[in-house]
Amino acid sequence: MIVRRTVGVSHRTAPPSGAAQLRADCGRCFGLCCVVPAFAASTDFAIDKPAGSPCPNLRPDHRCGIHTELRQRGFPGCTVFDCFGAGQQVAQVTFGGRDWRDAPETLPAMAEAFAVLRPLHELLWYLTEAVALRPPADLRAELERARAETLTLTEGDPARLRAVDVTGHRDRVNPLLSRASDAARGPGGVDRRGAHLLGVDLRRVDLRRANLRGALLIGADLRGADLGLADVTGADLRGADLRGADLRRTLFLHQTQLDSARGDTRTGLPRTLTRPAHWTALPLTPVRQPTRSPARAHRGRRR
Repeated sequence: MIVRRTVGVSHRTAPPSGAAQLRADCGRCFGLCCVVPAFAASTDFAIDKPAGSPCPNLRPDHRCGIHTELRQRGFPGCTVFDCFGAGQQVAQVTFGGRDWRDAPETLPAMAEAFAVLRPLHELLWYLTEAVALRPPADLRAELERARAETLTLTEGDPARLRAVDVTGHRDRVNPLLSRASDAARGPGGVDRRGAHLLGVDLRRVDLRRANLRGALLIGADLRGADLGLADVTGADLRGADLRGADLRRTLFLHQTQLDSARGDTRTGLPRTLTRPAHWTALPLTPVRQPTRSPARAHRGRRR
């Protein structure tokens, strides 16, 4: 059970389940994403911040003091971070609602727990998405087992969490996710796993059913592109131009990827995702150009 504290009063509520468990709920966290990670002054962050040190913009109530102006104030990196619900898991479940501000000695252990739970919650999100693709029965059973195992790992106390081999667990789960992707995409898609496609013009490349896992698409021109059944697991879409692109059936597309990119009102999105507020309201004139053969698309390394 979760202990929720309000003005000195504690009461218990049932922990969320399913998709709600994997969405960040900042109201039930203690600003861990503003404390645990280190920031390096760059185009993503206006300042340097050491790991484990509260951001100077973090208020005493664990809210961001410049939340509505993050991009304008030089913190776009904050707008595209998602803990996948790990923050409230650490705050309300692992530490039972104990605030690090009231008990500063708990912060190092909270930071360790957050570093483990965040990638585990991300894996849970991908496994949940994979099951929703309705893979063959045997693969679905394997995905369900992996999801149950991952969920069990997230429920450990701080000592048990420290012992979790996150890298090893992820290495065992990733092949299942790849198989789910292959089953959903079917044959015929271009393979651009881990490809370096920074700033590349991809408007005329056939990206339907493409494997874009881990591809670097920073600043890529995807205007009007059809990414139906393309797998974008871990693809870096920072600054990518998605105006007029069709992402309605894109596989493993996460909200943070959209938040880091550019788009407009004609960008087709899955019903489960939200159009970012910074996207332009002006529609793009449809791109009507011949499709380039996938064999001639920009080649990059495989991951």
